Amino acid sequence: MDIELVRDYCLSLPHTTEAFPFDEENLVFRVVDKIFACIDLARPTLVTLKCEPALALELRERHSEIEGAWHWNKRHWNQVRLDGGLADAFVRRLVDHSYARVVAGMTRKRRAEMPALADVADPFAEA
Repeated sequence: MDIELVRDYCLSLPHTTEAFPFDEENLVFRVVDKIFACIDLARPTLVTLKCEPALALELRERHSEIEGAWHWNKRHWNQVRLDGGLADAFVRRLVDHSYARVVAGMTRKRRAEMPALADVADPFAEA
């Protein structure tokens, strides 16, 4: 998967916007006003994604393409290498997890104001 596909996928999620709030190199994706993904255009093979802390550690142990995000809180953010062996479907699942984590952190009132967020499910949640 490349950054254009990641960008397109992020923008396909409800209430997602993109911006350069920090500088001209770091493109962030927000659901409403909360960041769930970041692409450093200087290093276009990497995407930074939010992750549940225990899962973040597990993913880092299992996949060499996933590590603690550089310059982000490594407890909650992973850096994912897009030029490794991760399948596109798995990268989309990681994006979905990041998005779901951010949506889950919103107040019920905020989610209720946006019906499209009511059905957001975490793909890594235990069934």
